[in-house]
Amino acid sequence: QVQLVESGGGLVQAGGSLRLSCVASGRTFTRYAMGWFRQAPGNEREFVAAISWNGNTYYRDSVKGRFTISRDNAENTLYLQMNSLKPEDTAVYYCATGWKSYSTSAADFGIWGQGTQVTVSS
Repeated sequence: QVQLVESGGGLVQAGGSLRLSCVASGRTFTRYAMGWFRQAPGNEREFVAAISWNGNTYYRDSVKGRFTISRDNAENTLYLQMNSLKPEDTAVYYCATGWKSYSTSAADFGIWGQGTQVTVSS
């Protein structure tokens, strides 16, 4: 069974940092893109960051320079380092993967974790 399990969310003050982790199991993910998406109450799920099979990274404009996505293929683990957090970063963050080597579109990510809550207080 293919599974993604996120951890690392929590409550942090504005300007603080959090590191999200996503452990993947059930198949080899090294050939496929992995990504982070988020959803705030009342909003649609939105792209945050993605990393291709060969390590190229992509970010939404609002997190560029603050967030860093990385992957450890040996450990089948995806990370999102979030610095200089803002209240508008508050959301449930989801890890995702699929069957493409590169993508930033949620439609291309068919495997999702359960999500981890990130709350940034002002």
